[in-house]
Amino acid sequence: MELQVIQKRIHEFRGSKVMLDYTLAELYEVETRVLKQAVKRNLYKFPADFMFELDEEEIGKMVSQNVIPSRSHLGGAKPMAFTEHGVAMLSTILKSRKAIEINIAIIRAFVELRKFALSHSELTYKLNELEKKFNKQFRDISEAINYLLKTGKQKEITENRVKIGFKVDKKK
Repeated sequence: MELQVIQKRIHEFRGSKVMLDYTLAELYEVETRVLKQAVKRNLYKFPADFMFELDEEEIGKMVSQNVIPSRSHLGGAKPMAFTEHGVAMLSTILKSRKAIEINIAIIRAFVELRKFALSHSELTYKLNELEKKFNKQFRDISEAINYLLKTGKQKEITENRVKIGFKVDKKK
């Protein structure tokens, strides 16, 4: 299975990259209820940082982002969200060859996403540093240019204004 296909099915909830139960079931070629039953029988293997159920607000967000067409698409059940560690743990309870192959591909997709995120954050940091450095320099240059423009304009205004008051005749 292509990494890009899997990466498109990874979502972010509660600050974690996760895959949803119905997506995993589709990839493993099992029914969603079978996957959920297997997880519920082995719940002790899935602490909160491995798997959690989405709440109503998160389900609403999925609908609004077109991840699912509507709430009825879920059949009344709340989706389970599995982190990278939760997906790895699934391989201990779903022992089919297909599940193991898909798990390997999913773990690779998570690793690639993490690499991308790290390189992206490094790039963002470097851009911010350059922006800070050069914005100050450009601001200084801009202020200097504005000062010179104002000074030149001020001189022109002073020379061209009509003088009032006592005038001395310079011819003498």
